[in-house]
Amino acid sequence: MLLLTSVLSAAVVGAIGYQSGRSSLTASVFDRLTEIRQSQTRQLRVGIEDLKNSLVIYTRGSTTTQAVEAYTAGFDQLADAAISPQQQQSIVDYYTNQFAPEQNRETGEQVDVNALLPTSNAQRYLQAYYTAPFSDWEVAIKFDDARDGSAWSAANARYNEFFREIVSRFEFEDALLLDTRGNVVYSAYKGVDLGTNVLTGPFKGSELTSAYTRALDSNTVDYVGVTDFGEYEPADEPTAWFVSPVGPQSRVEGVLALQFPISKINRLMTVDRQWQESGMGLTGETFIVGPDDLMRSDSRLFLEDPEAYKRDVVDAGTPPDVAQEAINRGGTTLIQPVPTEATKLAQRGQRGTLVADDYLGHETLQAYAPADIPGLRWNVIAKIDTSEAFAPVSKFTRTLVLSTAGIIFCVCIAAMLLARLFVRPIRRLESGAQRISAGDYGATLPVVSRDEFGDLTVAFNDMSRNLAIKEDLLNEQRRENDRLLLSLMPEQVVARYREGEETIAQDHQDVTVIFADLVGLDALSAELASEESLAIVNKLVRQFDAAAENLGVERVRTLHNGYLASCGLNVPRIDNVRRTVDFAIEMQRIVDRFNNESGRSLKLRAGIDTGTVTSGLVGRASIAYDMWGSAVDLAYQVQSGSTQAGVYVTASVYDAMRDSRQFTAAGELDVGGESQRIWRLAERQS
Repeated sequence: MLLLTSVLSAAVVGAIGYQSGRSSLTASVFDRLTEIRQSQTRQLRVGIEDLKNSLVIYTRGSTTTQAVEAYTAGFDQLADAAISPQQQQSIVDYYTNQFAPEQNRETGEQVDVNALLPTSNAQRYLQAYYTAPFSDWEVAIKFDDARDGSAWSAANARYNEFFREIVSRFEFEDALLLDTRGNVVYSAYKGVDLGTNVLTGPFKGSELTSAYTRALDSNTVDYVGVTDFGEYEPADEPTAWFVSPVGPQSRVEGVLALQFPISKINRLMTVDRQWQESGMGLTGETFIVGPDDLMRSDSRLFLEDPEAYKRDVVDAGTPPDVAQEAINRGGTTLIQPVPTEATKLAQRGQRGTLVADDYLGHETLQAYAPADIPGLRWNVIAKIDTSEAFAPVSKFTRTLVLSTAGIIFCVCIAAMLLARLFVRPIRRLESGAQRISAGDYGATLPVVSRDEFGDLTVAFNDMSRNLAIKEDLLNEQRRENDRLLLSLMPEQVVARYREGEETIAQDHQDVTVIFADLVGLDALSAELASEESLAIVNKLVRQFDAAAENLGVERVRTLHNGYLASCGLNVPRIDNVRRTVDFAIEMQRIVDRFNNESGRSLKLRAGIDTGTVTSGLVGRASIAYDMWGSAVDLAYQVQSGSTQAGVYVTASVYDAMRDSRQFTAAGELDVGGESQRIWRLAERQS
């Protein structure tokens, strides 16, 4: 009792302390995660808003407007320009030897060079002078004038530095100028998209195409459109676009599109890989998830250990080919799915915290919310592994367990010393219980105290006396059960049944079977009350049983107006046929005597056959001793096949008894397709 009390007390105190500490720490971690998520979202929102405001200033300025006009005019003048075969070959070599291998390395897909080669004169001309000669884009952006005397080169010499400064200072991937027909009339890096058409060219269908169309449709230079990150073949990583119409207030001359690289988002969301310094510990991170459940920034584990990332995400359910694609592409943006509960809640516009498995399959604490950036359905998730977040709880738990174990050890020592004193009365009771279990139901114990143990001893003595009385009653009931079983089945069957046998059956040779029926009993029962009818049946059956016992015939079962018995079944008898026939004659006498006494007109119709039978117990819930076999069936058919009362026997019985009894032919009976002669006992003794 002392031990149990101490353990329960320590467990309750420990549980309260554990839950309190865990709840406080969980709330603290959630608060810190929420603060980090809000800070990252704020920086992301402010950064994008600043870029949008800057873009409006650029597009409304005269420099950009004049640049679009100059580049468009120069591009149009190149419609009839021609290049030399050597320049054409340099373009083909550039696509085949530089652009295609880089794309294959980045995406793992083969590039169809023929589908990308320039088709218009202006596109071929510009790429021959400004794209193909440069293998390094950093050199291409600084190349202002090809000195070919074209108006486009003159415009580039004048305005390239302006756009180069925009791209360099804001770390854009590229800056494109498009005319109102969809032609890319300028590219800061002079890539393979220079001179293409975003509506009909090889790179149509990208996010740039839809953003360009929306910008033109806005018909105002104050419009700034932002796209989600997507694949853009000329770029070497997922790209987003800032687009705005260019021109004076009265009309739109073109569109300025700034290519926003994923690397800037990654630096922000990964805090330039300074996770621990930013309070995220060893496993914390923040990332963006798009409406398609795909990441819009890189996974921390991917940046720290790509192989560990691949192993964890595959174990968590990410297809292996998706994980391998992220490794091949060098990032998880637009590749790694994050179909977690936090993502689903954030996509519904909800914000909050929860504990759940993340995309790596780790149990984590997560803070989630939509980014609330116009035009972008992004959601920001901040998370940290519970193993790290709850490390102080684990330390506290170890201390609590050790101290509790020490208390329990001391209590155990004290309990063992005190138990010897407490259990002495229990030992006496144990000794008395052992005597009772050995069968000594008269065992009693002395009452040596007046406390609870004394009361228990008195109750024990009362129990002992009651057990002795109940044992006597049980013995009497067992004897009554034995008598009942012996009245229902033979003794050897009773013995097997008591031993637990479920299937009890036995074959018997040379057994004579009688199946008797009281003709007229049904009509008599219809005239009498049920009690009177039952009294008549019981009276006749008792007399049949007495006659059977005198003649060595064994009753098997009785029905309302039928009686099945045998001779030689359990006690072999050489004269079983004679005894059975004598029993049938005695049954006739009993029926005749009853008719004389009562004035009734009952008659006996019986069938007798001899042969092989099987006996056993039938049923489970309500068992019955029964007999079956060909001799039983034939005896029943002989009895039921006769219309007149009397004792009918088969040929086997007739052959055995014809020298001592008189029989008359009673016809034939079809048994199993064979005809058997039936005989009727002629003599009738009074």
